[in-house]
Amino acid sequence: MKRQELLQLANNWFTDQDWKPFKFQKDTWTAYLQKKNGLLNAPTGSGKTYALWVPIVLDYIKKNPDFKTKHKKGLKAIWITPLRALSVEIEQAASRFAEEMGTKFTVGIRTGDTPQKERAAQKKSMPDLLITTPESLHLLLSSKNYPKMFKDLQAVVVDEWHELLGTKRGVQVELGLSRVKTISKDLRIWGISATIGNLQQAREVLLGPDSEALDNSVMIRANIKKKINVRSIIPAKMEKFPWRGHLGLHLLDEVVPIIKNSRTTLLFTNTRSQCELWFQKLMNKYPEFAGEVAMHHGSINKETRLWVEQAIRNESLKAVVCTSSLDLGVDFAPVETIIQIGGPKGVARFLQRAGRSGHQPGKESMIHFLPTHAIELIEASALQKAVEKKAVEDRIPYLMSYDVLVQYLNTLAVSDGFLPKDIYPEIASTFCFQGITEDEWRWILNFITKGSQSLQAYDEYKKVEIKEDGTFKINNRAVAMRHRLQIGTIVSDAMLSVKYMKGGYIGTIEEWFVSKLKPGDTFTFAGGILELVHIKNMQVLVRKSSKKTSKVPSWQGGRMTFSAQMSELLRQEMYLAATLGEKESRSRELTALKSIFKRQKRESIIPKNNEFLIESFKTREGFHAIFYPFEGRFVHEALGSLLAYRISLLSPISFSIAFNDYGFELLSDQEIDMQQVLDNDLFSSEYLMDDLYKSLNATEMARRKFRDIAVVAGLVFTGYPNKLVKNKHLQSNSQLLFSVFRDYENDNLLYQQAFRETFEHQLEEGRLRESLERIHSQNIVWKKCEKPTPFSFPIITDRLREKLSSEKLEDRIKRMLQQLEN
Repeated sequence: MKRQELLQLANNWFTDQDWKPFKFQKDTWTAYLQKKNGLLNAPTGSGKTYALWVPIVLDYIKKNPDFKTKHKKGLKAIWITPLRALSVEIEQAASRFAEEMGTKFTVGIRTGDTPQKERAAQKKSMPDLLITTPESLHLLLSSKNYPKMFKDLQAVVVDEWHELLGTKRGVQVELGLSRVKTISKDLRIWGISATIGNLQQAREVLLGPDSEALDNSVMIRANIKKKINVRSIIPAKMEKFPWRGHLGLHLLDEVVPIIKNSRTTLLFTNTRSQCELWFQKLMNKYPEFAGEVAMHHGSINKETRLWVEQAIRNESLKAVVCTSSLDLGVDFAPVETIIQIGGPKGVARFLQRAGRSGHQPGKESMIHFLPTHAIELIEASALQKAVEKKAVEDRIPYLMSYDVLVQYLNTLAVSDGFLPKDIYPEIASTFCFQGITEDEWRWILNFITKGSQSLQAYDEYKKVEIKEDGTFKINNRAVAMRHRLQIGTIVSDAMLSVKYMKGGYIGTIEEWFVSKLKPGDTFTFAGGILELVHIKNMQVLVRKSSKKTSKVPSWQGGRMTFSAQMSELLRQEMYLAATLGEKESRSRELTALKSIFKRQKRESIIPKNNEFLIESFKTREGFHAIFYPFEGRFVHEALGSLLAYRISLLSPISFSIAFNDYGFELLSDQEIDMQQVLDNDLFSSEYLMDDLYKSLNATEMARRKFRDIAVVAGLVFTGYPNKLVKNKHLQSNSQLLFSVFRDYENDNLLYQQAFRETFEHQLEEGRLRESLERIHSQNIVWKKCEKPTPFSFPIITDRLREKLSSEKLEDRIKRMLQQLEN
């Protein structure tokens, strides 16, 4: 069958559904049938599954003219998705098309949720299309005779590639593809990505730099102009001194009409604790929503999550309060409106969430922005401009993730074993390991066979044996089983199961939060108030409580930071506010903030483009110095520590440091000599690394990072499924190894990786350097103020909140406000 006839088959099928294929779908079909690899840039809900699944089936029809009567069994395509929730939808769409085209194609799912019986059946007879996750792909590579399974593979599609890129799961995909490419000579590789700043680089990472696959590839963009309508919920009465304490709950009454006027609304919060709180308050104040409003976050049990997702599809829910657990994928056509509570901290995340509404080709997306404090309205104004300009962040890919490489080599050693001379070129062809040297490669091989120089005396680290023919192989069955259980790169804080005393699983909660509770304490979880009875064998046993007040669990993933893109947009908006005259037109948000800006200008200034603002004032707490780089929490945490350290070198003084996304505060019981700070050029980027090491206790941060690296590399075992190792034991085991490497083997590549990741990914050293250089080029304006200013207020109240209970905090803030309003 000629290509034109094949394409006509697809066009006819679309016509039968009363659909019309988009240009990007047709372009992708043609490119695939021309044996091209590629990256498809398409938004969620635009029909991207059919863009790639259709040509895979058409290609099979072309190669098998008697496809209706004869079926050649075996794995022909793999569809990798980061989220298990997506796999069901992909399966339904793929099965439908394959069946209606008259093929006998089978579609299977293999993820962490797939029952053991089904996995065993798949091993005996693989489906034609396997929908799976990066972890499950590696589990297949750990099977005996895996090359036989992959030999007829024609296509690998990596869905939501932008989500995997910039994570170690992305590195897993790179390594998996490097192996499969060698086995299957005719393989075509495609990625599907939403818009990110570095799409060209995303294609290079997927296909491998300087590879034949990259040379024979295309980038296809779905230029679908999806209209996104952004509206801010502006409080009727604007507070002059904004603070983050109430998490936006004072605007609860503004949200209800929006929910009532939409088919279905998703309320996105940034943290699970905020999600719990919003759900609780909504139900308390509006009991008529019972049964119509639900909650969805990653720690609620799977059955509840799946029920909520199904209920959205069936239109049996009016609203769902959720976190990033619903950011991706799942196709919810009934969702009309999104409410974003608090700044989303990044443009890509905001666009992704907006796209959950009107989640069908041609539909408009509606997103309401609800500020948790007034100054967040500046973010709303900045986001609207970002949406217009499509100014989206880059996703920075990982380089030299030795822990993932060690895990991967152990995976290959568990299966049929590997010969280093065959595997080294494959690994060096990936983006992540393009710079690996022969010395580093030898170190890695030595590490998996002998356990590195300082661990040679311990047999447990000698996992891989070298056979006479030079094959590296794991022969010990117990080692192989433990390795298979631990394949993956997502390392979270130890999670404990929450269960009722009488039985019934509710969800999971982080160990560090529960460790602060005593029996009898109550906490809000999964929409109810629970009383802790006791903790036993990694299980939190609870009963329902009728108490009205309770602690809200906070998860350590809680506080997100601004992306560099968002920081830049925010600064531009702030500079605009500083220069606009009274009569000049401005956005609704900036207009609403007029009273705050007026007060800020009265007490201090709003910094212009070429100005860096420092404010100092005295309260009964002590002497405050507030700095405003507008660079996001993580950068401010590092900048605050760096500056405190440099000031202490000039004169002995101790500080407490507070920070938010707009700036940071140094608080001391003695006056800070600001003139000395300015005269000694303390914002210089010289000696940055040395000073950071000393000021931030970088060794301690690297030690925490090393725990994750040790788990991924298999240096510590997290336990069997029903008998997980306690987090404190994992921590102490990895800390012990960290100390051994520090004292006796500091050229250990995994030890060095912990420091590199701390600086590159956690402290964002590159961004920190750029911030210091920008401050260096600006005019520093130091304002001696009489009292706290509107801009400083959110930072001060954030610090108080770490120390005070919510009731005491509210009282304290009311008193502060009374003094300031005078």
